[in-house]
Amino acid sequence: MGKFVNSIEEFFTFCEENDVQFVDFRFTDIKGAWHHVTYRMSAVNAGILENSLPFDGSSIDAWQPINKSDMLLKPDVPTAFLDPFTADPTIVVFCDVYDIYKGQAYEKCPRSIAKRALAHADELGIADAAYFGPENEFFIFDDVRFVDNINEAGYRVDTEEGEWNSNTKYDDMYNTGHRPGTKGGYFPVAPTDSMVDLRAEMMQVLEQVGLEVVLGHHEVAQGQGEIGIVFSDIIGAADNVQKYKYVVKMVAHLNGKTATFMPKPLYGDNGNGMHVHQSLWKEGKNLFYKEGEYGNLSEMALHYVGGIFKHARAVAAFTNASTNSYKRLLPGFEAPSILTYSSQNRSASCRIPYGAGEKATRVEMRFPDSTACPYLAFASMMMAGLDGIKNKDIPIGPMDEDLFELSLDEIREKGIPQMPHTLRGSLEALIRDNDFLKPVFTDEFIQAYQHYQFERQVWPDEGRPTAYEFKTTYQC
Repeated sequence: MGKFVNSIEEFFTFCEENDVQFVDFRFTDIKGAWHHVTYRMSAVNAGILENSLPFDGSSIDAWQPINKSDMLLKPDVPTAFLDPFTADPTIVVFCDVYDIYKGQAYEKCPRSIAKRALAHADELGIADAAYFGPENEFFIFDDVRFVDNINEAGYRVDTEEGEWNSNTKYDDMYNTGHRPGTKGGYFPVAPTDSMVDLRAEMMQVLEQVGLEVVLGHHEVAQGQGEIGIVFSDIIGAADNVQKYKYVVKMVAHLNGKTATFMPKPLYGDNGNGMHVHQSLWKEGKNLFYKEGEYGNLSEMALHYVGGIFKHARAVAAFTNASTNSYKRLLPGFEAPSILTYSSQNRSASCRIPYGAGEKATRVEMRFPDSTACPYLAFASMMMAGLDGIKNKDIPIGPMDEDLFELSLDEIREKGIPQMPHTLRGSLEALIRDNDFLKPVFTDEFIQAYQHYQFERQVWPDEGRPTAYEFKTTYQC
């Protein structure tokens, strides 16, 4: 799979061959949410694709003020693909955002930030290519309900796979009794795995939109799945995350289900991560490979890991971008928060995959999740890694023991740093530690991002009583 068009000329030929009626221009905000505007095919010409189209930047969260709202979308034509879900043939094109007031790529456009990160690595003379391979986990539920009012709050999610349904009497069918149970969902066959056909449909549709699909399987938790796709360059990988999430949600929706990438929707069961494989290259050579070293990792790779760990608390503001993210980062649920590295060991925040030859040697960061905007997550890790290479940072490790078995005192005794425990902690770290992100992330963007996250998530979350607080404190 891959690109469907390589030029504007090929774009129009492709549209004609597929009887395209609409062109859907899409861009990403700082939350990672996808936005779009749809043009009739007859209104799209080469001039628009070569130049830009206008939109209102003041209507996007944390972007422009209303008195400077006019902005431009710059289409990236080779990203075009046919939308598999629209009733009429529609082609989707990724766009970057352009700032007419400063005459440059918009400093709050996540896709443009990721492009600047790659350019920065090249300017430093370190690497001319960066490859990322995200692994996005998801839940499929049959029903989701929640309430958030002044005098009440609560939620309920349901899946036929949930062990809580073992005694449920269904009106239109019998209770099969085949369920994975808490933490029992890794690789069972049908009928315990109830999502075989649903994942297969997702995998086929992902290939239709240009992703190279490798595998799909049930994950550890009840109702949880994962589909593996081939890595790409930093921009292509982030683009693929946007397509992946769109396809998974839409296929679930059209099958009467609901999909979520929320990190921790179920208490007491595993959560959704976005493990991210990474490597830097120059002139076709993998800079992370050195045969015979631990995990075949080069000194540069270790410095890269060291940089991410040194700045991990600030990086987490982008890689773990929700209050819910930190409910996942608890020992015992395969979501590592201990900042060390290890070969083949999934309890370490950085895993070195087994058996990787020169082309496949890479590091896998296991703490990120899919509430991250992928462009910002990849760019922030890369900038931290580049800073580590520059300053020759050395990570703690390797540690091959089961880190989940360590007590908090043992972690402290060993001097192993940890991820922050809350989104507030990560944002406060970002305020203190952000020089490594510059000049790719501007001061204006960092200020806008952290203010938005405090106002949208941290303060509202901290101000709300929870059911558990009533359970523990109501009778005090």
